[in-house]
Amino acid sequence: MSKNIVAKTGNEAMAEAMRQINPDVVAAYPITPATEVVQLFSQFVADGNVKTDFVTVESEHSAMSATIGASAAGVRAMTVTSSQGLALMNEMLYIAAGLRLPIVMPEVNRALSSPINIHCDHSDTMGARDTGWIQIYSENSQEAYDNVLQTVRICEHAQVKIPGMVTTDGFIISHCMERMEMIADNEVKNFIGEYRPERYLLDIKKPYTLGSLDLQDYFFEHRMQLAQAMCNTGKIILEIGKEFGDKFGRKYGFYEKYHLDDAEIAILVMGSTAGTAKVVVDQLREKGIKAGLLKLRVFRPFPYRELAQELAHLKVLAVMDRADSIDSFGGPLFDEVRSAMYDLKDKPQTVNYIFGLGGREINLEMIEGVYTQMQDIAKTGEIPQRVNYLGVRE
Repeated sequence: MSKNIVAKTGNEAMAEAMRQINPDVVAAYPITPATEVVQLFSQFVADGNVKTDFVTVESEHSAMSATIGASAAGVRAMTVTSSQGLALMNEMLYIAAGLRLPIVMPEVNRALSSPINIHCDHSDTMGARDTGWIQIYSENSQEAYDNVLQTVRICEHAQVKIPGMVTTDGFIISHCMERMEMIADNEVKNFIGEYRPERYLLDIKKPYTLGSLDLQDYFFEHRMQLAQAMCNTGKIILEIGKEFGDKFGRKYGFYEKYHLDDAEIAILVMGSTAGTAKVVVDQLREKGIKAGLLKLRVFRPFPYRELAQELAHLKVLAVMDRADSIDSFGGPLFDEVRSAMYDLKDKPQTVNYIFGLGGREINLEMIEGVYTQMQDIAKTGEIPQRVNYLGVRE
């Protein structure tokens, strides 16, 4: 593989991945902080660098509707959004998944209003967690680029055929420049391959009905098929992650472990905060503290069996949520991780830290404080407070 070392923002990285994928149709409506992805891609279209039909629409709901139509017609189709845009798409997200359309959507994480906020948290994608879309989270620009390329293969796989979104943290990754490695255009083309749908609406030789009325007689069975497809996706994600690693040197799985195997206390987190937490882990290890980290990359399908196995040996686990369920018992990631460990005979004490809402800063000292609190819990066996709000002014 020829190496092309460049400096790119997260938005530029995802736009470049889209250019190399060269989708047949992109329908989009701009929204901060994802606007730049389609702005850059529209320039690729204008310059003749891709053969994409670029469709400008009047809303994010229309963007997803047009993308669904294009995918159903038999072409490779993509869109991009963030925050309120993803929420406005919500109706159509369910339809894209239910129709088993392999749409890929870069999504830049941003808080949902109200109050109005344009900065990062994960409330937008957490709000879409049960729509039937694959969800893959990125720590940095490199992962954003690699994840978009892999997700095309994953979604289009014969055993999957469901849509997927690839996320980056708004502004923290989307607008910050860092060193990354791009793959040559021809190598990406060979890895992605041509899109050959098994059936599509414009194939007049094999007509079929798509999106028809589905009442008591069959709706349940069709939803079960979608659930089974999501379950099948796990092994495909691992297969394609290994293939990507064999070809390009960067292997991907459901998660990344960092000093986890011999850890006594550990944090589980998604997105850019993992990079900050790794620095704290290194500092604590120098002091002889057995601290570790698990960075969850794949949230849907949720790898509950694998997580339970990886976390069972810990004394204390802190699950860090960049979203709040607005209920009485923690964030969405905490709920699912704790449920995954329920059947373990011996399980870690598990606490939740909701952090970074609306772009609130998360720094080394705050993360070190989480590890300090876990040390106290490990010594005493007592949890003063199960759900904590980290960095909020009270």
